[in-house]
Amino acid sequence: MFDLDRWQEIFSSIRSNVLRTVLSGFTVALGLFIFIVLFGIGQGLQNAFSEGFAGDAKNLITIYTGKTTLAYKGLQSDRSVSMNNDDYDFLVNTEKEKVGASSPRYATNLMVKYGKESGLYQIHGAEPGEQIIENRKLVDGRYINSFDLARKQNVAVIGRMVQRDLIKNGGSIGKELDINGTMFKVVGVFSDDGGDRDERHITVPITTLQQMKKGSDTVNTVYIAYNDKLLNPQDAIKYGDELRDKLKARKSVSPDDENGVRVWNNAKNMNDTFTFMAVLTAIVGFIGLGTLLAGIIGISNIMVYIVKERTKEIGVRKAIGAKPAGIVALIVQESVVITVISGFVGIGVGVLTLSLIGDSLEEFFIKSPSVGWGSILMAFIALVFSGLIAGFVPAYRASRIKPIEALRTE
Repeated sequence: MFDLDRWQEIFSSIRSNVLRTVLSGFTVALGLFIFIVLFGIGQGLQNAFSEGFAGDAKNLITIYTGKTTLAYKGLQSDRSVSMNNDDYDFLVNTEKEKVGASSPRYATNLMVKYGKESGLYQIHGAEPGEQIIENRKLVDGRYINSFDLARKQNVAVIGRMVQRDLIKNGGSIGKELDINGTMFKVVGVFSDDGGDRDERHITVPITTLQQMKKGSDTVNTVYIAYNDKLLNPQDAIKYGDELRDKLKARKSVSPDDENGVRVWNNAKNMNDTFTFMAVLTAIVGFIGLGTLLAGIIGISNIMVYIVKERTKEIGVRKAIGAKPAGIVALIVQESVVITVISGFVGIGVGVLTLSLIGDSLEEFFIKSPSVGWGSILMAFIALVFSGLIAGFVPAYRASRIKPIEALRTE
């Protein structure tokens, strides 16, 4: 393997047959390049879909209402269905052990002022569980608590963008915001993985906001993060359907009405999404492996041609005393050298391509495409091994030909 004369002979052969060498290496490099790019794009799709669920708790069940589309129990269709505090308590306490975190929400858009600055912001009346539901991280201060709810305190937790827009410089804790004519003390500042839009929200105790709305007990939405230690995704889907059916019965909505009571269940949505992703990944993987196989077949065919072209040379070598094992080793080593060099080229170009793509395809739901080095290494080893076999088989056959027969070959 470390015979200097053999290495010189290999590189001399490569220099003498540049076109043949390029054609041999091209199939290997192209196979690895396409494999890396395809698998990288597949990973980019997975990243984009996973990020789509990052804004809120992954085990979230969202319940909201609309207008009925069917008449039921003497009640007409096109009837508005609304929820209140009692409905929230009913949903949460029906099977309390299945609830991990929960919060009702009463949302409205109100004018918010601080000093000379003002703007229209979405105000959320909620409970402390909203922090878990929304995956919010406190930057400063605290979130609303049960004491705030019980006392109907005028306190607010604001997003980072609200802080930037209104308060601008300095600390926010203790500052007072004018929300629709009522003064609220800022007790916390949060960040949200959902981005700037979600950080332009303000959360106050739901009891306080309901009191501002003429003592209403209306709830727009109920959020329940199911206990994922107790429920698997299939159980969670069933639990969400049960909550929907129970609320329909409570609100006299037809079981067949799809609009009166609606449930958005992340367990079901993630199950459908990741089933789709699994199929898509399998297709991408099949194409990538097919390309890799095409590279293997390509290098094998070219090596057969190369050995056939060098049959007369092999005859001369045998006539002057070269041993079959030496001839096989020479051709195999040359094959492996070409495969390794071409493999590095394919890997380099593939990784560079994914790096250049970056997040430029984010609008097509491809985010940060990449391939693990483990997968690249396995593909590289597979190609090198195939190059070894591709060189060995025809070389072994050629080495068994008698010198006189090899010299007669045209």
